[in-house]
Amino acid sequence: MYFYALNLLKLKRLPNLNVLRFLLASLVMLFHIPQLSRNQGLPYFLDTSVLNRGVEAVYMFFVLSGFLIIRIIYKEKQKRSFSIKKFYIRRMLRIFPLYYLIAAFGFLFYWYIVPKLGIPFENNYKLFDGVALTTFFLPNVFCKLYRPGGILEVLWSIGIEEQFYIIIAPLIFWINRGRVLLALIVLTIIYFTAFHLEVFTVLKQYDMVFFFLFFGGIIAILEEKKQLEFLKRTKLTPLVIVITTILYFTTPILDFNNKLLFNGLTMVLFGLFIHTIAYNNFGVTIQNRLLNYLGEISYGIYMFHVIALNCVVFVFLKIDKLDIFNNWLTIILINILTFAITIVMAYLSYNYFETYFLKLKNKFRA
Repeated sequence: MYFYALNLLKLKRLPNLNVLRFLLASLVMLFHIPQLSRNQGLPYFLDTSVLNRGVEAVYMFFVLSGFLIIRIIYKEKQKRSFSIKKFYIRRMLRIFPLYYLIAAFGFLFYWYIVPKLGIPFENNYKLFDGVALTTFFLPNVFCKLYRPGGILEVLWSIGIEEQFYIIIAPLIFWINRGRVLLALIVLTIIYFTAFHLEVFTVLKQYDMVFFFLFFGGIIAILEEKKQLEFLKRTKLTPLVIVITTILYFTTPILDFNNKLLFNGLTMVLFGLFIHTIAYNNFGVTIQNRLLNYLGEISYGIYMFHVIALNCVVFVFLKIDKLDIFNNWLTIILINILTFAITIVMAYLSYNYFETYFLKLKNKFRA
């Protein structure tokens, strides 16, 4: 969501962010596995905070995306080399191929494959309407109106990303180079306030949480302008930020019923956390080749995991009738197989499908 847009050369300079993408994609998987298992009557386990943080993991993806994308745009603008045309072509070549592949498979799956398999599922929308909303990057609206099924619903975050790109590129292009930071701060404050007002409920209804992406960009520009050096004076600051983020995902201690307070805390904490692991880690970097590679293919991991999960659950629905495995073994096997199949699918997609478009994308760098 966001993490798809990252320039791979930049990632090699910020390896911790690469690993973060894989960890966040894993949290989304861990969130969806028990949800679908429960819906289909299979054994599941949800009694821990970390298994209920899938949405928050996507929010961190958004902050990360804003951080990386606005950082790239800002640096190009300072060099007077930013091109809106090249920016949109790069984003299209990175995001469109896999997005439309999953969308096409999703409609094929729910409209034709599911009925053939005899699985009860109701499509409560006109096919043309669903295809139109998805094609024009309004899957968040589509999903909220109809709940079309997990394979299509996973696209909602990509829609938010694309809507953000449509806003941010011309905005930064037309703003004076010296006023980009101020403009982003003002825009973030105004939008964050509007999002939580009753008069703008449509923003909440369709999850248009652009303030996460804007704030990520603010952190990136502050770092570029060397205005976050005070965070680097002691190891205690990054330690506190990292521990607080871990507590956020593993305990309910930072849950607030007040949505404004919760979103504000989430936005600031995630921005500081991403800055910490990217620039304020006191030399602590994760150089594991496997984890870094999994980060590189994390777009595919995020996009394919619901397909893999549906396949695994379908098989276990058949096996469950034979009463072969106990509940805990079933839960463990569903998790292991879902992760394994997802990674294989993402690997194949990245190497034999996405790489072609990535090579084209490199031709449009500034």
